[in-house]
Amino acid sequence: MNKMIVDDLKESTVLEGIPFNAAIVDRDFNVVAANSRFEQYFGPWEGKKCYAAYKGLQSPCKNCPTLETFKDGKKRVIDGVGKDVHGRTAHYVTHIAPIKDNDGKVLYVLEMSHDITESKNWLKEYNILFERVPCYITVIDRDFKIIRANERFREVFGENVDDHCYKVYKNRSRKCDHCPAAKTFKDGQIHSSNQVGITKTGERAHYVVTTAPLTRGEEEIAHVIEISTDVTQTKKLEEELQRIHAFQKALIKNSNDGILATDTDGNVTIFNPAARELLGFPDKGKPSMRDINRMFPGEYIEMMDDKEDKCVLDESIVLDKKGEEIPVRLSGATLKDRKKTLGYAAFLQDIRELKELEKEKLDAERLSAVGQTVSGLAHTIKNILMGLEGGMYMVHSGLNKDDKERTKEGWGILEKNFDKITSLVKDFLSFAKGRVPNVQMIDPSQLIKDIIDLYSDSANQAGIKLIARLDSNLKPASLDPDGIHTCLTNLVSNALDACVMSEKKNPQIVLSTRQENDTLIFEVSDNGMGMDYNIKQKLFTTFFTTKGGGGTGLGLLTTRKIVQEHGGSIDFESEEGKGSVFRLCFPRKRLPKPMVQEEKLRQEKK
Repeated sequence: MNKMIVDDLKESTVLEGIPFNAAIVDRDFNVVAANSRFEQYFGPWEGKKCYAAYKGLQSPCKNCPTLETFKDGKKRVIDGVGKDVHGRTAHYVTHIAPIKDNDGKVLYVLEMSHDITESKNWLKEYNILFERVPCYITVIDRDFKIIRANERFREVFGENVDDHCYKVYKNRSRKCDHCPAAKTFKDGQIHSSNQVGITKTGERAHYVVTTAPLTRGEEEIAHVIEISTDVTQTKKLEEELQRIHAFQKALIKNSNDGILATDTDGNVTIFNPAARELLGFPDKGKPSMRDINRMFPGEYIEMMDDKEDKCVLDESIVLDKKGEEIPVRLSGATLKDRKKTLGYAAFLQDIRELKELEKEKLDAERLSAVGQTVSGLAHTIKNILMGLEGGMYMVHSGLNKDDKERTKEGWGILEKNFDKITSLVKDFLSFAKGRVPNVQMIDPSQLIKDIIDLYSDSANQAGIKLIARLDSNLKPASLDPDGIHTCLTNLVSNALDACVMSEKKNPQIVLSTRQENDTLIFEVSDNGMGMDYNIKQKLFTTFFTTKGGGGTGLGLLTTRKIVQEHGGSIDFESEEGKGSVFRLCFPRKRLPKPMVQEEKLRQEKK
């Protein structure tokens, strides 16, 4: 009878009509019949046991569901894993049903299976994604209990599945206000919000949560999935940036120096109170780019036009809103992000008080020196008067005695002392009076040429060679030509005297101009007698001279004063018996501006 049932199944179209992999198994686990779908999926089956056909095994499976159906006659549905016709792992769902005789005895078992390998792979990938995604993922029910949570969530908030979400996330005892999950349960829509939770270690965690309904078409939403992105580090960076911004804003606002910044379109983006006060703008007013072109020095405007990185002016002039000149120390910078220019900034230090103090200091030094000079004049004038009295006596006695030689000699003494007093008065007045340099744009090398022409005859008569070493690439400079001429004549006159007094062979004086690090340098060197230590220490003191009665002692003091009026300095080197070198150094950034040229430049900016 059993064989008849199997034969009937084989000959009928029942098995072929089943839209799954179908097979009939007897009590000895032999596959006695199967449809073509089964053979296409698992391969040849005839003469095989079910465990060999399904899984390629040599012995029955442990906990065999087919055996259980033979025992109790119940239907079963199981997930199985076997090998397909190509030897690949296959996942399938098998429906097991008994085939009974009239007495209810189970003769065979019908196994119908369908492939779920792709679904299993999807499920596996889903689980990997769910667990490994770098976000917090939870599934909560309508009681706001967490029924599933991913690995990232468990690492941060702990193994608290089955607890309320507000307890796990925030250590709260009741539901959160404005809960996005509650909104999703209510309207079935997706909702997002920023939240702050407490980690299992007690630290604050900032995250952005998005809630979405999990439904299979039911009318009531049973579950909601929450996906949260941790933004704690971003929040910390935001807070740090806010702190830095507030700190920098306070620095800019409270800086004593004026700060003005513009973007690449010339719009003022920073204009602190010190800059407003310095430039004379009301609380809400800002200078336009046209104002900046008019008010700021040309070097700063050139930095903006030429896209230079910086501009540093130790001394410069800006105009306030009313057009009044203000001396400042200006530092300009091109603001960049990598290679992209963001804008330009100017830092302005008001040096009006400093300039006034410098002027007062120079005046005080000058007046102090004048006082010392006046007190020292008595001795010098006394000597000159004695010379005049001696000369007058010789002239009178020569005239009375009709002694022409004596008269001539006495007249010579008078002329000599007249020259002394004239030189003394001129030097004293030049040193004592305060003066504003008459600054012009001149060729520095031309000054040297003029001095060479002036002293060439005197030098030739003394057998001294004058040499000019000039920088042909030297640009014009803003100088007072009369003042610098006085400085150079004093130095050359001293050098001539030093060469004459040394009695060296081949005496020479070298006058040179050059520029080093944006500093204009005039240099006068000689190979004369030089100076010892004591003379060098007294060189710039009042009334000191190495020329005996032939000098006033005011020449170098006058020279230093004129150099300082130009923002420069004087230094020297000297070695006894070998000669001396004097240098006048003028940083171009500190040179006074020619008034005509400055005004012309500002008119052009307008």
